[in-house]
Amino acid sequence: MPNTPIDIMLPDRNSEDWRPLPSRLEDSSGRILSRLQMRNWSLVLESRHIPWRAERHVFGWQLLVPADRLEKASKELRQYESENRGWPPAPPQETPLVDNRATTIWVLIAIGVFYNLTLHNISLAGHQPVDWVGLGNAHAGKIMNGQWWRLITALTLHADWQHLLGNLLIGGVFISRLCRDLRSGPAWLLLLAAGACGNLINAWLQNPAHRAVGASTAIFGAVGLLAAISMVRYRHNLRPRRRWTLPVAAALGLLAMLGAGGENTDLGAHLFGFLFGLPIGFGAELAVEHWGRPGRKVNALLALTAIGLVAGAWWAALLWGG
Repeated sequence: MPNTPIDIMLPDRNSEDWRPLPSRLEDSSGRILSRLQMRNWSLVLESRHIPWRAERHVFGWQLLVPADRLEKASKELRQYESENRGWPPAPPQETPLVDNRATTIWVLIAIGVFYNLTLHNISLAGHQPVDWVGLGNAHAGKIMNGQWWRLITALTLHADWQHLLGNLLIGGVFISRLCRDLRSGPAWLLLLAAGACGNLINAWLQNPAHRAVGASTAIFGAVGLLAAISMVRYRHNLRPRRRWTLPVAAALGLLAMLGAGGENTDLGAHLFGFLFGLPIGFGAELAVEHWGRPGRKVNALLALTAIGLVAGAWWAALLWGG
């Protein structure tokens, strides 16, 4: 806002009769204005070339105009107030979170149990024993040759306990928030989508011999989803960056700390997981605005779909992998 003088008195109008503007234009009552109201009104008068001056009082300000311009000034201010009524818009109400942390924790525990399962010699579907990592890792060349299931199965595998523990502890924070925000069903389904898309583009860009495992791609997808959800949800906020810069900063921090550390780290998969999380998150939040969160039945159906995708991907790996 321009640095408008607080008090203006035109030299050639010292002898004029100055009248205070009412603070409530509708009924012409009140004379004391807040500082913000005085500054806004003075800018309106200035733009309409109406002389004015402001006087400080104990409880606020008075805005005065020449008596012969009082009616015009009131008309201009009434028009200004009418055109700007309801602006800026009120920020959207906070979306209440769903208390489904127990469900999320059980899913994370299941991921840990599955990792423990991969350490044992298990015979299944003609494999004696099953080479889980060999069948399910994100092998770039085999993915591009049609082994689509690797896009999903790779998200459920981990190189060692440290790798698993890091993903569960750090990723659990973002995944839990996403599940409480969208409900578990859509959250896990969108996580799979972001992770699978990230693995696909990474496989397309990498050397055909490139291999990778880990849920990190989906975790970075969760961070992208949360950032996009915040951007859409608070897009009408006067300062929306306050609401979505934290998830973006968290993603960049995680990318620097986890995504780029060590020669075995798949930076591309992490980055693409985050980038795919953004448009998926945009679409998800717009859908929630239009239709609302899914009900219990739809949420259960989406959760079963996510489970079915993982189970189906592993069944395809056992039948056709190699």
